[in-house]
Amino acid sequence: MAGVVAAVVDLAVGTYPILYTIVLLGLLLPALAAQVRRLHDTDRTGWWLLISFVPLIGTIWLIILYLRASDPGPNRYGPPPGQSMATA
Repeated sequence: MAGVVAAVVDLAVGTYPILYTIVLLGLLLPALAAQVRRLHDTDRTGWWLLISFVPLIGTIWLIILYLRASDPGPNRYGPPPGQSMATA
């Protein structure tokens, strides 16, 4: 949503999309962190993100991994979401 707003503002100003670029760079790290956390929930390392460099198949495979259910119990990356370390 922030990217859309930044793009509209940049179009209204009529200059190079500097605001859009700043917003995208600001959201890059949190997006990567969320993707790695989701992979950790399924007991996979964050290096699986590199499979997205395989055209089409890699992206489809990552989407499948993101949609899979989390491991029911703690794994090597910690307890599942919503479960504290005290109850693990």
